[in-house]
Amino acid sequence: MYKYKMIRSAAFVSALIFSVPAFCANPVSSDTGIGATLQQITEQYPIHFISMEQITKELKNKPPMDVGFDIDDTIYYSTPAFIHGQRELSPKSNDFLKKSEFWDQLSNGWDSFSVPKKSASELIKLHLDRGDRIWFVTGRPKPTNGKETVTELLVRDFSIPHEKLNKVICAGEDKGAKVQYIRDRNIKLYYGDSDGDIKDAREAGAEPIRVMRALNSSNQPMPRNGALEEKVLVNSDY
Repeated sequence: MYKYKMIRSAAFVSALIFSVPAFCANPVSSDTGIGATLQQITEQYPIHFISMEQITKELKNKPPMDVGFDIDDTIYYSTPAFIHGQRELSPKSNDFLKKSEFWDQLSNGWDSFSVPKKSASELIKLHLDRGDRIWFVTGRPKPTNGKETVTELLVRDFSIPHEKLNKVICAGEDKGAKVQYIRDRNIKLYYGDSDGDIKDAREAGAEPIRVMRALNSSNQPMPRNGALEEKVLVNSDY
């Protein structure tokens, strides 16, 4: 008799558990647009993440090579400099981005407002320790007076020895503008945050690695990391 009661009780509990939805007579309204389903919360994306340690391992026993970096949102969190430029030249609009004065000032002093990214410091050190030759190829327009102070700023912020430093290359904003510079310098590995960086590196014959853009970057819209099936460096948003 006791055994029967236990079985019957277990069956009752089981029925109770699996019948719960039938008792939800007043489902919560989703009209507010707030909340997410468990599927949405746990959804995973097919992104090829790579760590600093994995990059080191992949490069082990390979001879020194030429390595390239984008600047804005890749090695610097540049938003403070861009916000300063907006306040100075076109408050409440993005017209400052179309002014050569902004780009001239950015590369000749205003970069002091930019914040060096910790992930970039680690990456640059990794390549310097390997004896790699480092290039900075940015999509910024060339300063109209031909001068820039970014190169010296990089020396200070990333502890790059002068003898290992190559002058910053301002490739310009045209589509594919970086391709020839990457190809001519035989750059084998190129780090950048934008889709254009990934595409230009591939066209030039270099392997691209995506550096993640900080969530609070003023450079919007945000790119979709891994959308081009490139490797994405973990923890590279800061």
